[in-house]
Amino acid sequence: MAGANNFAAERSKSNRCVDWMNAYSKKHNKKFETIQSGKFLITRNFGEFEMISWKGDWSFARQVVVRASSKVGAKVIEAGYHKKGNLFQAFFGINQEYAKVYSNGTFIGNVVLETKDGNWIAKFEKLG
Repeated sequence: MAGANNFAAERSKSNRCVDWMNAYSKKHNKKFETIQSGKFLITRNFGEFEMISWKGDWSFARQVVVRASSKVGAKVIEAGYHKKGNLFQAFFGINQEYAKVYSNGTFIGNVVLETKDGNWIAKFEKLG
């Protein structure tokens, strides 16, 4: 089972998103579980998010996060995209991910995330 904390939900609605995702996965008999991590991400263009820790199937995780956005009416960040072939950064432990931002299930932009002191920060943002 994969697991990570590279998804996020709008801070004010993160509890509802997590509850909805867990109920949806249980209803559909999927091995997926998520919890709020207590870590936050602040973006200039999209607002504040709470990072979500999860474990389960990667493809289902992507699907359920975007679906939660439309069902709960929240903004979510679906991260986990990496630039191919950047061995130099990987060698020095520089972690960078590309993310999609959704609002009410609709794509609204991109964010480049970087780790700093174990926390994700928004390095670059682009409205979609």
